[in-house]
Amino acid sequence: MSTPDLGRVGIWAGEMDRYRAPVLREAAAAVEDLGYPALWFPETTGREAMAQAALLLSATRRTVIATGVAGIYARDAVTTAAAQRTLEEAFPGRFLLGLGVSHPALVTDVRGHRFGPPLATMRAYLDAMDAAPFGPPIPAPPRVLAALGPKMLKLAAERALGAHPLGMPVEHTRHARNLLGPQALLAVTQLVVLDPSRARAAGLARAHAAAALPNQLTLLRDLGFDNAESLDDRLVEALVATGGADDIARRVGDHLDAGADHVSLHLLTATPDKPPLGQWEELAAQLR
Repeated sequence: MSTPDLGRVGIWAGEMDRYRAPVLREAAAAVEDLGYPALWFPETTGREAMAQAALLLSATRRTVIATGVAGIYARDAVTTAAAQRTLEEAFPGRFLLGLGVSHPALVTDVRGHRFGPPLATMRAYLDAMDAAPFGPPIPAPPRVLAALGPKMLKLAAERALGAHPLGMPVEHTRHARNLLGPQALLAVTQLVVLDPSRARAAGLARAHAAAALPNQLTLLRDLGFDNAESLDDRLVEALVATGGADDIARRVGDHLDAGADHVSLHLLTATPDKPPLGQWEELAAQLR
């Protein structure tokens, strides 16, 4: 089974559930036409991940479609294994399954499940996936794990193609590469506000950094951000890249130099209901 070719830079489209299906297809085609080799999307409370992946794969011809990430509480392991292999059979080499444990509030309040210990739950889920039956005799396709902490990163190196950390600073990329070793895939997501005026971008950047902070506090302190809870300017800039296209390109280069194999860009805008087509185009011209 070949490993999907993600290339060096892709798009992480965190707002895709806001787009109507025709707009979704147009956005996916635009990402492909701009030359991005990979398009990532999350699963929260919108479309079901495997169905959305099929929509995106059908709207493109070459781009790798990756879940960033599909929650393990959304489907049992047998269903996930069957869906992954079905998409691999239909679109060989173009679907990458990213798995994550999600967040307690989504698991308990929205889905009605009991949130178990993340590492043990993920390990058991992978065991069940690997034991799952499937009709067509194709090898198990590759997968990645959403991983931030050291134990989940090590599990990603042991039981998956590698890790997919979301929204962490370059210091974490360097730390993750050391834990994963040289062979595992490290595909990171960088939050971006593309605006040459850093002052204008600051409010949007701070709002998104604050929303992510509760899940990252301990890790950020370990990385040297001693007063992470204060969300000072240094931390906001570390979490959210702001500035013009050349500034964003430098941040991508920093992640690659720190050990990332692939960087997906999550463009944050004041109009999340609309695909940021112009910004994707501006960045593509700089990153080619």
